[in-house]
Amino acid sequence: MKPKVKSFLTEDVTKMKAMLRNLNLHTVCEEASCPNIGDCFGRKTATFMILGDRCTRKCSYCDVSHDRPLPPDPHEPENIAKAVKKLNLRYVVITSVNRDDLPDGGASHFASVVQTIRKKIPDCKIEVLIPDFLGDRRALETVAASKPDVINHNIETVPSLFPVVRHRGDYQRSLNVIRWIKEIDSGIISKSGIMVGLGEIEEEILRVMEDLVENNCEVLTIGQYLRPSRNHYPVKKYYTEEEFKRLEEAGYRMGFREVFSGVLVRSSYHADEVYEKIK
Repeated sequence: MKPKVKSFLTEDVTKMKAMLRNLNLHTVCEEASCPNIGDCFGRKTATFMILGDRCTRKCSYCDVSHDRPLPPDPHEPENIAKAVKKLNLRYVVITSVNRDDLPDGGASHFASVVQTIRKKIPDCKIEVLIPDFLGDRRALETVAASKPDVINHNIETVPSLFPVVRHRGDYQRSLNVIRWIKEIDSGIISKSGIMVGLGEIEEEILRVMEDLVENNCEVLTIGQYLRPSRNHYPVKKYYTEEEFKRLEEAGYRMGFREVFSGVLVRSSYHADEVYEKIK
C-alpha cells in the first residue's frame, strides 16, 4: 500500500522557502520532491543542494532537473553558512547534483562549503552526500580534506537495476567510493543508502548490504522508492514495515554500526539522530 504523507504547506515551510530564495539556495527537499519536506522544514532542518539545480545525469527515479548546468555560484558557500547560522542548525547535510561537466565533479566546491561552515559555525556537525565523481579518488580526497563528520554516497539500488535506473552510474564505482572514505580518513563516518521497490528481490538487497559492509560502510539507510510522477520509473512493490524491520535486523547482524530502515526513510532524514547514536 502506498504510504500517506502529511501536507507540507505550513507557515514554517513557507518562511523557510522564502529565506532560501533570498540567498539563492536550493534544497534537495524541494528539488527531489522529498516526502519528508514538511517534517524537516518544520523542524528547521534541510539538506542543501549545491552546484545548481541542473543535473548532468538523468536517472529514471529522480525528480531533479536534467539540463545543461550553470557555472558554480562563488557566493554559495558563504550563503549556505549564513542560512545555517540564521537557522541555528547543529547538523547540516550538503549534497549536489551530478556535475560531470566539471574537472573535479564539484569536489573543490564541496570542500569550500564545508570549510566556510566550519569557520562561521564551528560547533555544527556536517554531513556531505556526494556523487561518485566518475570514480576520481583525488576528488574524494579533496572533500575528505575539508573534514566533514560524515561522507555519504548512496548506492541507491541493486546491480541488476543500475543500467535501467542509474544513468551513467556504475555499481563497482560506487562501492569503490564508499571503501575509499575510510581508507582516506578513518575518522570520517562512512554512510550509504538504498531504495527498495524498483523490482529487486530480497536476496539482491541482502547482497548489496553485504557488499557495503565489506567495503567499510558503517551507516545504512533503507527507504521505499516513491515515484515522483508518471514520467518516472514505476514502483514495482510497496514494502511493509515488517519487511523494513527484517532488513534492519539483517543489517545489524552483518555489522553495520547503524541501520535506519522504514517506508519514508531517506538518506538525510533525521541524519543528526543517526550521528548522535554512533557518537
